[in-house]
Amino acid sequence: MARRAGAPEVNAGSMADIAFLLLIFFLVTTTIETDAGLDRMLPPIEPPKDVEVVIKQKNIFQVNINKNGQLLADEELIDLKQLRAKAMAFLDNGGDGTCTYCKGKKNSESSDNPTKAIISLKNDRETKYGTYITVQNELVGAYNDLRNRESQRLFGRDFTDMEAEYLNPETAQNIKDDLKDKVKRIQDLFPQKLSEAETSTAN
Repeated sequence: MARRAGAPEVNAGSMADIAFLLLIFFLVTTTIETDAGLDRMLPPIEPPKDVEVVIKQKNIFQVNINKNGQLLADEELIDLKQLRAKAMAFLDNGGDGTCTYCKGKKNSESSDNPTKAIISLKNDRETKYGTYITVQNELVGAYNDLRNRESQRLFGRDFTDMEAEYLNPETAQNIKDDLKDKVKRIQDLFPQKLSEAETSTAN
């Protein structure tokens, strides 16, 4: 009686090579998404000074976010949609009369000058990340709206457009050189002094 032939063997000698090639393929073709984060420029490190700088309380606009996402701006409970307007009113107040371009109410109990105005943001450890980012965007938007106003007055175009063109690596160097002084001039009119206080913990 004829003996039945065994099952044919599979040559697995090249399997390791195939797996290696597949690994290389996926490493080369796969893209990894990364969060851009917040666009913030830290101030340069200044040498220590013997003179202590005193900041008037009226020059600080305090914004607090609790764990429920509620906003407290200068000890007043407000909605998120009110935040930008209140921040702009604070920055543009011109309380001491030295700001020639300010269009605020010149309230003596609010900020003296945009160069002295500071926005302080404090959030709870349980604050939702989305709420925190939205508040940040509104505060930065307040600066950009005021900068756009002055940029339109001085140069006939928005500051945000000029800044984007200046930071674009594809922009020609001669155009960057022209934009550099304009961007800095507008930034100096409304310097972005946005500080973040130590995070609080809910009881």
